[in-house]
Amino acid sequence: MILAVAGGKGGVGKTTLAYNVAAALDAVVVDADLGMADLPSGRGPDLHDVLAGGADPAETLRPGPVDIVPCGRTLAGARACDLTRLESAIASIERERGTVILDCPAGRRADAGVPLAAADACLLVVSPRAFALADAIRTRALAHELDAGLVGCAVNRVTEPPPTEAIADALGAPAAIVPADPRVGRSVADERPIVDHAPDSDAAAAVRDLTRRVPR
Repeated sequence: MILAVAGGKGGVGKTTLAYNVAAALDAVVVDADLGMADLPSGRGPDLHDVLAGGADPAETLRPGPVDIVPCGRTLAGARACDLTRLESAIASIERERGTVILDCPAGRRADAGVPLAAADACLLVVSPRAFALADAIRTRALAHELDAGLVGCAVNRVTEPPPTEAIADALGAPAAIVPADPRVGRSVADERPIVDHAPDSDAAAAVRDLTRRVPR
């Protein structure tokens, strides 16, 4: 199972949700944002190396509370990537691990469609602000074009009740509220997923609810 976590625009908390959903599913999360990587890196080969033909996908797995396939952070590394290699690399990781979460580039950048095309399904991360919905709708249309079925949308960092039904109607998928919680915001940098660090929190419950929408 390959699940793409996509966002209509940057800054909606897509990476933190991808990381925490991977924790709840005991999955590996792949930093597929080739130009603006956010997940923790480390020594050794990364996705840039794989897509440049210099490493095997299995070499890139970085164990931790959530196992990660990191991505390089250099412009030269991004330019050396052959995007046609991405789908086979992700398929190789899926065969090794079973469930893969893709942290996708934001919006409709040129490289955003490639990980979506490799995915079986898509989870869309949405800002509760009304003006951000148009971006999410465009990303949802891209996922539809690429046959990445939308399993749901996460209305993220909510501090006041948003128009959940209207968002769900606009996107054509169930909407789940993920309440604002600073522990979620710190979870990637601290490598402490909310479902482990604060399992009784509302945010952890929301993440677990999102995972129940993911086909197994």
